Amino acid sequence: MDSVAIVLLAGGAASRFPGKLEHRIEGRAMLVRSFERLRASGRPVYVAAGGCFSPELDAQLDAPTIVDRHPRAGPLRAFLDACAAIRAERLFAVAADQPNLDASLIARLSAAWREGDEAVVPEHDGKFEPLAAAYDRRAALREGFELRASSNYGVRDLIARLRARFLPCPSAYFHNVNRPEDLP
Repeated sequence: MDSVAIVLLAGGAASRFPGKLEHRIEGRAMLVRSFERLRASGRPVYVAAGGCFSPELDAQLDAPTIVDRHPRAGPLRAFLDACAAIRAERLFAVAADQPNLDASLIARLSAAWREGDEAVVPEHDGKFEPLAAAYDRRAALREGFELRASSNYGVRDLIARLRARFLPCPSAYFHNVNRPEDLP
């Protein structure tokens, strides 16, 4: 059993920017760039997606794909599917549309983890980043499946139910691409 793995969440609808994960940043598709930057951590990387990618994109991802069995149900549902499929003790949940995240953030969060933590969550500028955080897999499953029974839930609701440590981090990591004008 790997003790720590990364789940790259890449199954969102991207309704404001269709095809955004294939958009090129510094010559590489955003998804490939995110994957390579996280893989540099030396941790196994899994890609959680609603289905298949284009053959060109798929050929560049040397990672197991976990199919989101509930597409369009949000990142918590996809993350819980990944938690059920991966046997690592801890999982880093990372949104694929944050192209500035890299192995150094994974190292910071890993170093901050303490006995009894169920999540280590980066915070910056008065907000926290649930889709760039480390989670105890069993705790996420325990609380997440209870949350799924309600009609309105998200990853922030999961964090509220866990023993979470918040770690101040530079805001430059957390640039999120939702529209074409958000591209770096």
